[in-house]
Amino acid sequence: MTNRLTLPDSASIANKTEGDKLVAPSAERNCAALCDLLDQVAPQQGRALEIASGTGQHVVAFAARLPGLHWQPSDPDPARRASIDAYAGESGCGNLSPARDLDASRPGWAADLSGQDLITLSNLLHLIPMAWVEVLITEAAQALAPRGRLVLYGPFMRAGELTSAGDASFHASLTAQDSRLGYKDDFDVIDLIHRAGLELIEAVEMPANNLALIAQKPAF
Repeated sequence: MTNRLTLPDSASIANKTEGDKLVAPSAERNCAALCDLLDQVAPQQGRALEIASGTGQHVVAFAARLPGLHWQPSDPDPARRASIDAYAGESGCGNLSPARDLDASRPGWAADLSGQDLITLSNLLHLIPMAWVEVLITEAAQALAPRGRLVLYGPFMRAGELTSAGDASFHASLTAQDSRLGYKDDFDVIDLIHRAGLELIEAVEMPANNLALIAQKPAF
């Protein structure tokens, strides 16, 4: 059973366009920066899983930028999976699998998706409870191959502080909807990364006050 939350309208905007495709303005804004980041930190070959692929705008760009990786997009929402597959079919990229139904907050999913050389996640942690974040990171660590990398991107508190007025406003709108939601502290997430057996490689400041945490699974 998929975990469901009621989110404010500002949390995950995706508008209908032609056919099954959805377009998310936030994905348009950050796609180039994420492609540049992955070009620097991702393995150049192997298997890659994107958790919560959303509309599919990101994963088709990743597949084009990193053709040595075979990409598995995923999302628990059927409409989003249809959008992902529509973008993938239009892209002509041969290194994209059909979108998979995956609720990454469900314990045990790693058993079906082991051996990943890269797992990416964008703009989700602030939209789910911390208990789900812990499951997601724990399962992702188990799904990674030795030396595989996990890339978590999105808005974070920095050492317990919200660092812009826009972040404070968005965080408040999320917590007003559900007290379990809202920005996660970067140190708390790094602690979960370490507890899952991963090593933090780098924390990269990204445009629009976002942060990318890059972690790696040890070789043995």
